[in-house]
Amino acid sequence: MSAISEHLHELMAQSLVAWRLIGSVHGMNDGAIVVSCQGHNICIEQAAPDSPFRWIVIVNSRRRAAVSVVAVLRQVRTVLDPGYETMRARIAPHPLVPM
Repeated sequence: MSAISEHLHELMAQSLVAWRLIGSVHGMNDGAIVVSCQGHNICIEQAAPDSPFRWIVIVNSRRRAAVSVVAVLRQVRTVLDPGYETMRARIAPHPLVPM
């Protein structure tokens, strides 16, 4: 398992704890990581080097690309915790308030 896969493996294991979910995280020989929790098996693979994405998240044979580890975490948590509501911050210019 590569150093990146090892770090992601540990991050996913700690994320399950933080989300108060009971599950397991296993590393595969090909570098993929499998998160097993609540009847779901989620496979996380590194994307091809020529791809604009870094990760591929596979749930029930459906492949979804992720541009960052944050996107991987969001996808995994959305599957494992149906009550989880994603929050996205939007940063936009705003006129100064007169004093």
